[in-house]
Amino acid sequence: MKTRRNWGSVFRDAWNGIWSSLKSERNLRIHVLAAVIVLLAAAFFRLPVRDVALLLLVIALVITAELINTAIEAAVDLAAPEWHRLAKIAKDAAAGAVLAAAAFAVVIGIMLFYGPVMAWLGWGP
Repeated sequence: MKTRRNWGSVFRDAWNGIWSSLKSERNLRIHVLAAVIVLLAAAFFRLPVRDVALLLLVIALVITAELINTAIEAAVDLAAPEWHRLAKIAKDAAAGAVLAAAAFAVVIGIMLFYGPVMAWLGWGP
């Protein structure tokens, strides 16, 4: 019979997963750095709360996709340490999910920042 874990250990394990991924995954660190820069830019340009909420949503989507990609890669490597066509498909699909999330995040970022940046440069209305 499986014992129930308390909430503290559940959250501690989740945080450990995030922290170990941050230490081992360069792309996750790049995404987190980009998120910090975007949020600082949002503050600088005084984006409306609704726009900041949308930025937080897409940032969470990209970071979540990166964490899931990391988990899939680790599980595939454990299950199939040697090269296998299906392992490659799984890993490539997980990486593709991160790419799709990041690409849409960039498009949303451009849409939200275009007006404020153009106004700041003096090229807008």
